Amino acid sequence: MALVSLKDVLADARAGRYAVGSFNVVDLVSLEAILETAESLLSPVILSIAEVHFKYVNLENITPTIREVARRANIPAVLHLDHGESFEAVMRALRAGFTSIMYDGSRLTFEENVRRTSEVVKMCHAVGVTVEGELGHIGGAEGGSGGAVAPPEEFYTKACEAVEFVERTGVDALAVAIGTAHGLYKGEPKLDFERLAALNCALGIPLVLHGGTGLSVEDFSRCIDNGVAKINFYTGMSVAATEHIKEKLKKSPEFYDYPGLLLEAKEGIKETVAEQIGIFRSKGRCTPESALCRVCSGCGRRSGDIRTATAGSSLTTDMEKETLVQQIVDATIDVLKRMKM
Repeated sequence: MALVSLKDVLADARAGRYAVGSFNVVDLVSLEAILETAESLLSPVILSIAEVHFKYVNLENITPTIREVARRANIPAVLHLDHGESFEAVMRALRAGFTSIMYDGSRLTFEENVRRTSEVVKMCHAVGVTVEGELGHIGGAEGGSGGAVAPPEEFYTKACEAVEFVERTGVDALAVAIGTAHGLYKGEPKLDFERLAALNCALGIPLVLHGGTGLSVEDFSRCIDNGVAKINFYTGMSVAATEHIKEKLKKSPEFYDYPGLLLEAKEGIKETVAEQIGIFRSKGRCTPESALCRVCSGCGRRSGDIRTATAGSSLTTDMEKETLVQQIVDATIDVLKRMKM
């Protein structure tokens, strides 16, 4: 199957000095655009749904489709909850069959962030789901489109706290604050690469970069060289999709074909995703010689079209795993509710 855990793909990325793009899915158009592009470039990919986007997409309706399409893909794909801040969001994602959870407790005190993240890790690891945590504060708002700025330096991730956080929580990856911001960046980003290098040396686990819009190719490259193995990228996709629609309507003001506008948006997303995959150095990483092949059997299904590929033979195993997930999730609900997450 091609649906894998975050830990699997990030281990290869860290070893191979590249980063896997985490691209947000907000509808079926964005899903197809992301996966078709990643397949054509033989790149592993992370399909993310952010909690702030739940108002645009019904999680329970779209997740079965994402899982089925990803399972048929010829590349390893991760189904990832992005910036889950609430107990309800984490539980919904686990019930739906996500293979990775990001619990974002960065707005909490250090001790409360540790406590809540630790509980999420215990629950997720019990069913083979990996967890990304966050320490420090990244500027802007997830899913935002306004002029974002980096937070003051006192909100950046501190190496000494990060070591303690990782040891006490057991997270598989850590999102760090080094000067980036969510949304369209206002001004020129100035990243603290010395801090990033120190974090990479001290932690020894894959690091995650959020708020990548506005960074230069050199910025991304230096981040990858200093341990960043996962890069979140959404705002640039949204801008590209919108600009393609604007351009179409500018040329044809009387164009009222809604499906046609969706195709314009899809083309914009595909162009942006392809560009970022190249920048992140993940292009061409899916080869028979790659360690990724040990966790993904997608290479045998190179149909060229994710919508018509033949399903793999791991359905029974997947169904058994989903049953186990459901049983463990149900058993932990009461405990976590009592902890008032």
